[in-house]
Amino acid sequence: MILAQAWGAIEERILATLASLVALGRSEKRAILIVADAMLCVAAVLVAFSLRVGRWVIFEPEVGLAAVIALSSWLPIFLIRGTYSSILRFSGGRTMVGLGYSVALYAIPIIVIIGLIGMEGVPRTLSVIQPIVFLLFLAMVRIVARYAVVDLLKRRDIQQASIALIYGAGEAGQRLAMALRNDPSIRLVGFIDDDRKIEGELIDGVPIYSRPKLPWLVDTYGVTDVLLALPHVTRSKRRRVMKSLEDWPIRVRMLPDMRQIIDEQVSVSDLRDVQIEDLLGRDPVPPNQLLLGRTIVGKTVMVSGAGGSIGSELTRQIVTMRPHKLILVESSEFGLYAIGQELQAAIAALPEGQQPELIEELANVTDQPTVRRLLARWQPDTIFHAAAYKHVPLVEANPIAGIGNNVCGTLFMASEADRVGVTNFVLISTDKAVRPTNVMGASKRVCELVLQGLAGRGSKTIFAMVRFGNVLGSSGSVVPLFREQIKNGGPVTVTHRDVTRFFMTIPEAAQLVIQAGAMAKGGEVFVLDMGKPVRIIELARTMINLSGLTVRDEDHPDGDIEIAEVGLRQGEKLYEELLIGDDPKPTGHSRIMQAREAMLEWQDLTAKLDALRGAMDHGLADECLTILHELVPEFRPPEEVNQESVPAQAPLAG
Repeated sequence: MILAQAWGAIEERILATLASLVALGRSEKRAILIVADAMLCVAAVLVAFSLRVGRWVIFEPEVGLAAVIALSSWLPIFLIRGTYSSILRFSGGRTMVGLGYSVALYAIPIIVIIGLIGMEGVPRTLSVIQPIVFLLFLAMVRIVARYAVVDLLKRRDIQQASIALIYGAGEAGQRLAMALRNDPSIRLVGFIDDDRKIEGELIDGVPIYSRPKLPWLVDTYGVTDVLLALPHVTRSKRRRVMKSLEDWPIRVRMLPDMRQIIDEQVSVSDLRDVQIEDLLGRDPVPPNQLLLGRTIVGKTVMVSGAGGSIGSELTRQIVTMRPHKLILVESSEFGLYAIGQELQAAIAALPEGQQPELIEELANVTDQPTVRRLLARWQPDTIFHAAAYKHVPLVEANPIAGIGNNVCGTLFMASEADRVGVTNFVLISTDKAVRPTNVMGASKRVCELVLQGLAGRGSKTIFAMVRFGNVLGSSGSVVPLFREQIKNGGPVTVTHRDVTRFFMTIPEAAQLVIQAGAMAKGGEVFVLDMGKPVRIIELARTMINLSGLTVRDEDHPDGDIEIAEVGLRQGEKLYEELLIGDDPKPTGHSRIMQAREAMLEWQDLTAKLDALRGAMDHGLADECLTILHELVPEFRPPEEVNQESVPAQAPLAG
């Protein structure tokens, strides 16, 4: 016990001394290292001399003379070589190679003076033995110093350090472990890998464990962080990994990009928190390149609502598909500026001959003369109409503005497209258009009716609608809201514990929209496979767990974040649907279906639309809602729909 206490005191004193040395300035530390190397140079002479003559030789004049020659050769060469410019705590393989090169140069004058010219009383073989011993001393001191400075000081800071496991013992995991050596804020205690054959092996002294050992590791070491070094795995694999971690309040971070591993640039700064988008998105289906390019390559493409979530992603993908011109139409000045700057940078990075002309139009699609001017001027071949108001409560509180923007904007864009002979017109629709319970959804269903009506009367323009649910991270998504609430310490607010929604990543949605539009013959309502619906309360729980926190509820009163139910918002229903009918038609793409939906004849539709516009012009909100109900008979109050069970419908493909 006394010995242990004494050793603890000695170790603490050593660590304190090391800390004071590390705190010195760069010049002071360089001076200390030079003095230490001078002593090593002399010591190497003594050891080499003694090895040669077979006895310890210290106070003989020949030893002093050899030491003077060694010192006068060592210092100039090492200073010229910049040996003392490297940082000791980061000494690695390259440092040792450089040290060997410096000693090799240092050995040249020693060999010439002692080995070739010769000195009385000094063995000629000393010229070979002494540089070898000197190199061994230099390397040993630097290795020990690195261990002392990095590892021992890191142990002293263990109370503040995160205790981490690396999930994945492959190349990415090994490079990440190397980066963690010099980070005192993280203490690595092991690797987790699914390959049972390498369990028990060591990587640079760090053991590899199998996934079943995770509970034991958490309990034994108090693991606080798991670092996913799985940059190339599928989302389904990532979900399985996260499932195995959800019982502990562990922060999970990941290496997002395989490029950094290929370029050997893995560092702690490359790690980022796992986002809900990494888990909810499906494993991607390779796109049909023919469909992707059919309506874009070499054509003039216009995107309305180009500054929005879907619109901006459409432009990002379109700009790489070699269009002739890309026209951005956006009513928000900042939104147009932001996406314009991003696309200009992307275009500049493209090869010459594949750089489209980018045109930015600050315009409101609800102004018919402006729409007429834009289409007449640019004569687009393809239009993606993504401009819409989509925040359910805001549109519910401002029905005239919502109907005007969504319905009139679509009517003007589609009518002018028909008039000037646009080849393809694709409307971005929503699952809220199916049996809508709010003004936003009903207005989007009217937008679909407009395109169906124009197609039904024999338009030369190929009109198509693409219907899908929530996109992760969009301005209307709950994900950014939950993220902000967790950051602020909660509570995380959900409207109802039984609410479910479909989710899709923005890039996947945009890619499928482009492919669906290319399959159109005229008047189709395409429905994207959104996968299985997600319970919003489970989404909230997962996001809390991903942050390394726990849910506070009746069973866990000491949890970190509470989930609070605040009640359904105006116009909101418990679930969303993608089909009005029950008989979807498959297409040539596994994740795109064609819905069979009723439609109105153009002349009947235009009469209602004229009445709707008249009511809007006079500010008659109630009359607007009455006409909206006439146009969309399935438009019902949410309380009626929420009391019913979820209607049966054909399962989505995939």
